[in-house]
Amino acid sequence: MSTKKKSVIAAAIIGLLLLIDQIIKVEVKLNMNIGEEIVIFDWFRISFIENRGMAFGMEIGSKLFLSLFRIVAVGGLTWYIYKKIKEGASMGYIVVLSMIYAGAAGNIIDSLVYGEIFTASHPYYSNLPPAQLVPWGEGYASILMGNVVDMFSFPLFHGTFPDWFPVWGGEDFTFFSAIFNFADACISVGVVVLFLFYRNDFNNTGSAQLVAEDDECEAEDNELTQTKE
Repeated sequence: MSTKKKSVIAAAIIGLLLLIDQIIKVEVKLNMNIGEEIVIFDWFRISFIENRGMAFGMEIGSKLFLSLFRIVAVGGLTWYIYKKIKEGASMGYIVVLSMIYAGAAGNIIDSLVYGEIFTASHPYYSNLPPAQLVPWGEGYASILMGNVVDMFSFPLFHGTFPDWFPVWGGEDFTFFSAIFNFADACISVGVVVLFLFYRNDFNNTGSAQLVAEDDECEAEDNELTQTKE
């Protein structure tokens, strides 16, 4: 497959995943309050929360640092995907990288612009209406300081830790209790598939490209030699 075709496919995947991610987040933001929950099945719920941190609600460092870190990371991933396409990496590997890229970029959009274009979301028990879309600069936070919107909840089953279990013995627990968004899912699935099926591509792609270039040069040398004879 040509480099141009791979680039077009990668861009299309990233664009589609970003579009899906943002449609879901905007719908939730404009129609639900924080803590509000829609039960689809006992094991699948739409539970609106916002977080200032990284994937699955984790918080590490300041909000500004996290936003800038995401931007730098996506910039590095842009260069890496371009490099791998030029080196002739497999299409499957490019698809996986595109999924991770789209997930990272999707959460960057939240931090970058949501604070500027949305009013603040309120707790569901406040009896206040959901957030509204407003002109740029009239939102609840400055650029890079917006909260990330999460909504997918999969409480697969509930149980109680046995009394002998360290730290949490006797306490109730829910598996899986994390609430995440479509962008987080893209990153997680991409990383899992990457390590299951494409670990060798980290090193082998460049080597394969060099071998291909050496073979091409050798063929050209042979052709020149035959021409001279």
